[in-house]
Amino acid sequence: MITDIRSQIVTEQVDGQVELWESPAWLAAFTSRRNPFKTGPNEDALGLFQVDESSGVFAVADGCGGMRGGELAAKLALQSLEESLANNDTSRLRAAILDGIEHANEAIRGLKLGAACTLAVVEWQDGVIRPYHVGDAKIVITGGMGRIRYQSICHSPVGFAVESGWLHADDAMHHEDRHLVSNVVGCERMRIEIGPTIRLGPRDTVVLASDGLFDNVSIAEGVEWLRKGSLAESVHQLSRMSCERMMGVAGAPCKPDDVSFIAIRPKAAARRSAQHASLPNRPR
Repeated sequence: MITDIRSQIVTEQVDGQVELWESPAWLAAFTSRRNPFKTGPNEDALGLFQVDESSGVFAVADGCGGMRGGELAAKLALQSLEESLANNDTSRLRAAILDGIEHANEAIRGLKLGAACTLAVVEWQDGVIRPYHVGDAKIVITGGMGRIRYQSICHSPVGFAVESGWLHADDAMHHEDRHLVSNVVGCERMRIEIGPTIRLGPRDTVVLASDGLFDNVSIAEGVEWLRKGSLAESVHQLSRMSCERMMGVAGAPCKPDDVSFIAIRPKAAARRSAQHASLPNRPR
């Protein structure tokens, strides 16, 4: 059992604030911004779990809008994951993550509210990561030169159409059905997609995001910001850009939604980029 797990679950945050989470192995920056047109709660939640000096788990949960208890479903998903991690050891992170997601599915269904959420999880062990996801929360890994090493396939009609080549990614951002999701935590037929193990390069960046980010900012735009400069400033600029798009920019995608994401870099690369940044690491 991991008796000294260091964890942080973020369910409420000042809009636009960027926070840092640091370990000997990585630097993570994260933010959560509520839909600017919504008076209700932010239905996203972020989870950061450090299990030892070189191992951790990162997660983004997005409560399904238009359904009762979306914010509760997102929080339950991360609490279930945290509990499962604490009851296992670092040699069983994969099993702990899968158990945590399955327990979350049971807990959310047990609410009997019709609540659900999407979920993106990344396991990090000694510089090797493995992605897991349910729904359309997105995981992207990009190199320092802008090459996309991995991106998850959204569990949605539009996401599958893009992957099959029937729909261009740019057109998908304007599609009228881009809000539909075909797989969620909180349903009887939930399935967990497990990605490949990937050894990170020294300049790679890993991003986990609720769909509010990449429904308003293209993958290419996100990669351009994330491949250079301070990690905190990159996260700040992407959050700001997504909010501006929601307000309406001619010709740009616009899908008002909560926006929450985590960006992580190996520690050495994060230090180098911070030293060359012209702006402070914790912009507001």
